[in-house]
Amino acid sequence: MTPTITAFERSPDGGKGLARDTRVRWALEEVGQPYAVRLVSFQAMKQPAHLALHPFGQIPTYQESDLALFETGSIVLHIAGRHAGLLPNEANARARAISWMFAAVNTVEPPILELATARVLESDKPWTKERLPLVMDRVRDRLKQLAARLGDADWLDGAFSAGDLMMVSVLLRLRMSGILNEFPNLSAYVARGEARPAYKRAFEAQLAVNTGKQPTG
Repeated sequence: MTPTITAFERSPDGGKGLARDTRVRWALEEVGQPYAVRLVSFQAMKQPAHLALHPFGQIPTYQESDLALFETGSIVLHIAGRHAGLLPNEANARARAISWMFAAVNTVEPPILELATARVLESDKPWTKERLPLVMDRVRDRLKQLAARLGDADWLDGAFSAGDLMMVSVLLRLRMSGILNEFPNLSAYVARGEARPAYKRAFEAQLAVNTGKQPTG
């Protein structure tokens, strides 16, 4: 059965690939799984029908037969477990790839989201000027650790995996801040992720929703 995911009817980022449905689209493209997309408005996201799928009223959700999932980490893990291409076959390597998925959303993403909140939602607060450098330093601390671990490797643990998909998706949120440019190996890492044909297809599909232009691929 073709799975159906939900996505913003009109994304807050205007189609720059930062909405979390892009992560799920990317995973589905990597494994060659066709999928359908149901677009939802901000109002519809708070209605009972959508809340039955996502109790926190967010996107994306994933439906396949009688299975309904929410949270990108769990959705990508499900896709990776069901289809070849995103997790290694060897048991230890597979476990390490899953660890990197969790690290992306639990360790690296929180300070990045805190930075976005400070820059956008709290920019008018009287304490933002003092707080913002502290938040940026917390992001840099995480990036220093990640950059040291990545070194000159192409991917986090051997071949590209769902761990890299999630990590690149998280790091993309830093592009506008300029912080990522301070870490050349991480910038190159993100660029490698964006260069993957599956990512390009996912990005173009999400962009098409917001611009009305059909994907070229």
